[in-house]
This record gives sequence, C-alpha cells and structure tokens, in this order.
Amino acid sequence: MKKLLSLLALCLAAIGAPAQTAVTGSSVRPLADDSLYQAFGGKPGLEKLMADFVPRLKADPRIGAFFKETNLKELQAQLTSQLCVVSGGPCKYEGANMKDAHADMEVRKADFNALVELLQQSMDAQGIPFTVQNRMLAQLAPMHRDVVNTR
Repeated sequence: MKKLLSLLALCLAAIGAPAQTAVTGSSVRPLADDSLYQAFGGKPGLEKLMADFVPRLKADPRIGAFFKETNLKELQAQLTSQLCVVSGGPCKYEGANMKDAHADMEVRKADFNALVELLQQSMDAQGIPFTVQNRMLAQLAPMHRDVVNTR
C-alpha cells in the first residue's frame, strides 16, 4: 500500500508538472524553502542516500545496463546536487539537462518506474519518513517527461 501511495503521488505530481526551468534542465521547479532539504539531513543526508541508491541502480537486473559504462562516483555527485537543488538546498546542479542526457537511451516508463522503486528502497533503508519521501517524489515526478522517450 505504501508503494502504491507513493506511485500515486508521483503520478499526480506529474500531471501538474511546471514548465521547464534552467536550474535543473528539466521540468522540475526547485522549492522556495529548504524544509525538504533539511528533512533529508542536508547535503550529508543526500550524499548518504545516493551512496545507497547508485549501487542499487547498477545492480538492478531491470535497469543496471543503463549504468554499465557510467562513472558511478560522478553519477552519485550529480544526483546529490540535483536532489539538493530540487529540495530547496543551496547546491548548484551543473549536469546535463534530463532530456538531452536521456535522448539516445530508449528509456521506457517501466525503466523509470524501476528507478523510482529503487529510490524508495534507498529512502526506506535510510529511515526517511514516508511523508518526506513523498514530498521528494512529487518534486522529481515531472522529470518523467524528460527521461521517458520510448513506449
């Protein structure tokens, strides 16, 4: 039920996605305050979360192939910065925009959903409260428009 509610929140957030922003190069609008950033434990909390999440991505049989040739330390740093920005933190995201970064990857909705599932597992493993998880997922949901490019 918990995962169903999270996915429902993700879907509802995606429906009302804001216009593209220059900050993240995606359809995500950073929060005006840093309460979500603080709820994740600031940058150290996000770094810890990504240290759990990135290895899950590579090891996952559904989507691990996408990360086969990826510099995982760089990915971890970029994801930390990106989550920092979208959660209202003081970081700057200087990575590629999501649409361009995923243009040639043939990412399906099932792939995106697998990634979300792995992120939820990592957040659970880090003891991040369900309501805080949903707030972050709602922030990230609009990215599906930039990432998913294959049916």
